Amino acid sequence: MKAKTDNSNRFVVIMAGGRGERFWPVSREKMPKQLLALLDKKSFLQHAVERVIPLVPLKNILIVTNEAQADAVRKQLPKLPKENIVAEPCGRDTCAAVALGAALVGARSTTGVMAVLPADHVIPDEKKFQQVLADAFDLASRGQAIVTIGIKPTEPATGYGYIRTGVELPPPTGVKKYKTTFFKAEEFVEKPNFDRALEYMNSGQYRWNAGMFVWSFVTITNGLMMHQPEMFAACQRWFEAAKSPTKLAKVLAKEYPDTKRISIDYALMEKAGNVIVADGSFAWDDLGSWTALARHLKADAAGNCAVADFVEVDAARNIIFDTRTKTRTPIAVVGLRDAIIVQTDDALLVAHKSQAQKIKELVKKLAESKEHRHLV
Repeated sequence: MKAKTDNSNRFVVIMAGGRGERFWPVSREKMPKQLLALLDKKSFLQHAVERVIPLVPLKNILIVTNEAQADAVRKQLPKLPKENIVAEPCGRDTCAAVALGAALVGARSTTGVMAVLPADHVIPDEKKFQQVLADAFDLASRGQAIVTIGIKPTEPATGYGYIRTGVELPPPTGVKKYKTTFFKAEEFVEKPNFDRALEYMNSGQYRWNAGMFVWSFVTITNGLMMHQPEMFAACQRWFEAAKSPTKLAKVLAKEYPDTKRISIDYALMEKAGNVIVADGSFAWDDLGSWTALARHLKADAAGNCAVADFVEVDAARNIIFDTRTKTRTPIAVVGLRDAIIVQTDDALLVAHKSQAQKIKELVKKLAESKEHRHLV
């Protein structure tokens, strides 16, 4: 048995290919949300990497991004080996990205255990997160368990998927009790309406599906072989090619556009019978919109959250964000309530907070317009 301190066979695959459209106009195709420093001087991706360094050697941290963002990712993570940053030729949802991550891990160690984590989450209590991840790594290394980290709901959120938990599981035979509680996963539930979400939260049986998974290379490839044979075959080909970054890039360029577009939840998690939920009892936010960002900004007495030269009269509960530094001018607001105002060098967004989700529609409209395509 490996000593507890030996992390050499642990890997982290960080998914960093999203577009973060709801954070337009700050988030763009080449510089999306995960590469932005919205809360401090480090980007969400840089925080995601730093968060796992105590648990995993730097050489075992892999980033799956896309071609438009790969150069920016490399600039932000100069200490990461160049071959650890792999670009998808096009987006094919999370199952393809997971299969690619598994191929990269398997090429390094077929006995490896890997965590798949998003690049753009806010986790203030890193120590608690690291404890849960360390316990999940240990459990996943001991058998055929697919471990997913579920977050205890703090509000009846309708924007997340939920996981219904079953019985609490004892630790494996001969293993000291973990600090983390583990449950059998009973059911994955789609984004509910408000009343159902309230019911889920009050029951204590449900966890938010945060898209964080831990499994061994053998477990994930077995799962794909059983439930997604085509994706398993692709994973095998990418695994063979992954020993050479040049060869892998050629194979991906040829095959990836024809790869099935499906999420890992639909493809595997909802079908597998060996899913275990690790109780994520740490503070967590996936920061999906400008309104979510306000939870992490200091508000004035009237509830205005401003990162700007902001002057107001009778204005309340607004979010004002100005990315300009050298050319920053005052943003003056009179009598406005519950608005989002975002100023960049080349665009200005004004939206009602209740319509924040529609910013994605706006980005689509801009992309279809010749004169505005460059703003996406």
